[in-house]
Amino acid sequence: MVFMSSELNANMLDSSKVLDMRQAVFSRAPLSYRVGNSTLHVQTKFVTFVAVVGLISLLVLFIIMPTSRMSTSNLTNDLFGHGEEHGHGHHHQRNWFTYYNSTYPLTAPVYSDRGYIRYRIAMVTDLDTDSKHPTEKNTWISYLKKGHLTVNVDNQDVQIEWDKDLISLKSNMAYGGRGMELSELIVFNGRLYAVDDRTGIIYEIDLSSNKAIPWVVLTDGNGREMKGFKSEWATVKDETLIVGGLGKEWTTSTGELVNHNPQWVKTVNPRGYIEHHDWTRNYEKLREAVGIFFPGYMIHEACEWAEGRQRWVFLPRRASTSRYDEKDDEHRGTDLMLEATEGFEKIQVHHVGEKIDTHGFSSFKFIPGTNERIIVALKSEEVDGNVSSYIMAFNTEGKVLLKETKVGDYKFEGIEFV
Repeated sequence: MVFMSSELNANMLDSSKVLDMRQAVFSRAPLSYRVGNSTLHVQTKFVTFVAVVGLISLLVLFIIMPTSRMSTSNLTNDLFGHGEEHGHGHHHQRNWFTYYNSTYPLTAPVYSDRGYIRYRIAMVTDLDTDSKHPTEKNTWISYLKKGHLTVNVDNQDVQIEWDKDLISLKSNMAYGGRGMELSELIVFNGRLYAVDDRTGIIYEIDLSSNKAIPWVVLTDGNGREMKGFKSEWATVKDETLIVGGLGKEWTTSTGELVNHNPQWVKTVNPRGYIEHHDWTRNYEKLREAVGIFFPGYMIHEACEWAEGRQRWVFLPRRASTSRYDEKDDEHRGTDLMLEATEGFEKIQVHHVGEKIDTHGFSSFKFIPGTNERIIVALKSEEVDGNVSSYIMAFNTEGKVLLKETKVGDYKFEGIEFV
């Protein structure tokens, strides 16, 4: 009897548990589990809340995650040239949540009923050692000159007029007692930037306040050098800023090889992430296309990526089949225009305008609205310590639309549509 009573009690207890569970399942009350003397309630709303918070947290982490984790760019060296890539990991472009401001130019153009388009333009100076402010301590300056460019796409007429005043841009940053030697202007991600070929600093140029605001610093060669990169040209490709050096081996004043640092190229994404690319072979291909081999050389200060035609366009400043010599170099100006496929597999050689030995290209831009067919370019002259700058326009077939016109006794090395 005792045995049967115990068995009966056990059965009744099991039946009670089953009944409790069935009631819990089919009722609207939350599930309850008895653990020892306590009860754990799994609240459906609470679980949902936790899940939503977790998803939001993951989303936020994904948005702020460094873009170096994203490896989906087509800007790797395999696609835009040979050479090794050095940097903090594989090349990236940006993640899906980074907004890129593609506004260009920054000021809306004005259209006339006669087919003319009027753009706002600007040039910037590289004053070299004269960039040191004459009176302000630890201050270096560059001049910005603004104007208007008017183009008629149909008859390819180009006209330029300049503002009277020069704008002074100042900085307190220098390397080796020199700074603000601005060698290029470029619109990138909706802002205007200038590159300093002495310090390696990329400045944002705020046209509303005329301030030069340091953004990032490019270091020389593979990025592990203590000196700044001698930035000479800049362009935009795949929403990435690309900055290049002279493209010539660094040599002594009489042509002896020192290093290949000026043959590296830097990429900077919209959030300031920098990578370093060895373009030595690409630069060698450019000069080999015109029959130049080391110790001969070619110096580059003007390059643009033509998105519509998927071509690199270079206007070399200097070129020589002979060994570099500091004095002779003043007379090595070119009339060359080189077009290279994305990977530098094929290179076309053109000639533009009159070849003046002391004049060499220092910057150019495709005029907006011309399908990358009309170019406005700056040429610089440096002879026996005297400097001057010239501007010209031509189409990609080499036809001159605006002859070289002097723009001042400063070395203007950057031009951009602002």
